[in-house]
Amino acid sequence: MKQYIFILLVTLSGVTLAQNNTRYSFTLQEAISVALDSNYSSINARRDIAKALQQKWEATAAGLPQINGNLSYQNNLKQPVTLIPGELNGGAPGTFVPVIFGVPQNVNATATLNQLIFDGSYLVGLKAAKSFLRFSENLNEKTRLEIRKGVVNAYGSVLLSEELITVFEKNKITLEKNLFETQKVFENGLTEEESVEQLEITLLETSTQLSNARRANTIAQQMFNISLGIDVQANVVLTDNLDDLASQNGNIALLEQTASIEENVDYKIAQNLTEQRDLEMQLEKSQYLPSLSAFINYGTAAFSNTFTFVDNSQPWFQSSLFGVNLNVPIFSSGMRNAKTKRARIALDQAKTELEETKQQIQLELNTAKSNYQYAIEKYENSKKNIGLAERIQNKNQIKFTEGLATSFDLRQAQTQLYSAQQRYFQSMLDMINAKAAIETVLNTPQLRITSDEIKTNYKY
Repeated sequence: MKQYIFILLVTLSGVTLAQNNTRYSFTLQEAISVALDSNYSSINARRDIAKALQQKWEATAAGLPQINGNLSYQNNLKQPVTLIPGELNGGAPGTFVPVIFGVPQNVNATATLNQLIFDGSYLVGLKAAKSFLRFSENLNEKTRLEIRKGVVNAYGSVLLSEELITVFEKNKITLEKNLFETQKVFENGLTEEESVEQLEITLLETSTQLSNARRANTIAQQMFNISLGIDVQANVVLTDNLDDLASQNGNIALLEQTASIEENVDYKIAQNLTEQRDLEMQLEKSQYLPSLSAFINYGTAAFSNTFTFVDNSQPWFQSSLFGVNLNVPIFSSGMRNAKTKRARIALDQAKTELEETKQQIQLELNTAKSNYQYAIEKYENSKKNIGLAERIQNKNQIKFTEGLATSFDLRQAQTQLYSAQQRYFQSMLDMINAKAAIETVLNTPQLRITSDEIKTNYKY
């Protein structure tokens, strides 16, 4: 028996270990697809739409029939006493006789149906609920666009750190070889100690950069995992490489595209807010109108000295009532007028903010295009610079080996090369991110989810 328990525990441990070491593999597009579905912000943005759907029905139901029931039981432990004139009971005038009316126990059951017939605020409320639903859909679209941009950045950051690790490891191996050879030459008295020390400085700096790149890679991996909504410690492999992504994202034609302001999600959100301010003004105006509602009531009651309400012989007395309520606003001392004017001012503010948003979108697009063009130019220049830096370093390496260059000259050439390498890889990431920024402003690709899709594909 103990042997079986041991085997079971080992098996369960193996399953747990396998679960904790789940391995993921993503291209950039696969990562974006997963993030749009599983990112924490994306999940909550869909829930906001689901909440707005419920709020829309809540507003609609307010104008539909409402039925309320009431059941009450009373037991007068001490029944109230009423005094009646004594002469009614044969007593002397001016005297009073205490009497008790009714029975100690009673039960009342009623049901009331209320129906709103007309209320201006209800009609405005329906429009407001629909407007809020569109607002939630637009916020979800903006969230998805930002998630896409964030995943592109996070994916590129992981690839950048991996490239830097590879380069620093290669540079470190080369430096260690140079240092070893120079140390031997120094020991034979054929070079100065400074040559050894210069190489040691460069090696120490490269080792530090390598350690920092490894730490940065760990953080970048974890940030990428969070952007996808998976466990921060999950093992992830990225199948795209930085060079291919840079080649795919160097699209000059994108600079010629113009923005359709109406398609920009920030404009749609600002338009939603303007619409809501307009509805708020309509709501205040509706307070001038009368409201009309009707109700019908049905009830039954029973009375007894003892608890006999479950007996078949207990008599029950029926009652019913129908009524109409008309509420007419007459005078509010200027309160309704002040609220309407305040709502109109808020609407004017929203219109001004909408116009400002249009200008900001155009500025944002122009800025994104400028940054993208600069990123492309920087990438092309960095590619040329790294080739030049490699040739300069190789020449100085040969000169140093032949004794025609100093260790200081070699160190300068190496430092220049290492900086060019870092700028080259960083320029790739900058170009990829700059393109994603333009696409976000242009609202491409379309990532909108409608409330109908939420109802069809998600359950909350």
